[in-house]
Amino acid sequence: QVQLVESGGGLVQAGGSLRLSCAASGIIFNANTMTWYRQAPGKQRDLVASISADGRTVYANSVKGRFTISRDNAKNTVDLQMNSLLPEDTAVYYCKILSQPYWGQGTQVTVSS
Repeated sequence: QVQLVESGGGLVQAGGSLRLSCAASGIIFNANTMTWYRQAPGKQRDLVASISADGRTVYANSVKGRFTISRDNAKNTVDLQMNSLLPEDTAVYYCKILSQPYWGQGTQVTVSS
């Protein structure tokens, strides 16, 4: 079955950095577009970044220039490097396969001001 396991969240001060990682199994990883979403308390879940099978990336305007999505097809992982973090980046971050309805358990990112 499909499994997505996120890791790397935590508490960081504004201006700091975190690197999230998602390990995927049960899919043909290198054929799929992978995405990161986030959901802040009381808000909808929004797309943060995506990376296609051939490495093309798309970012939400709010994170452009600060976040970088990358993938390692040999390890079946997709990472999200987050720099210059802001308090408004506080959310639960989720990994998702674009074409599939499965979600990981999420990882909490908290940015203090």
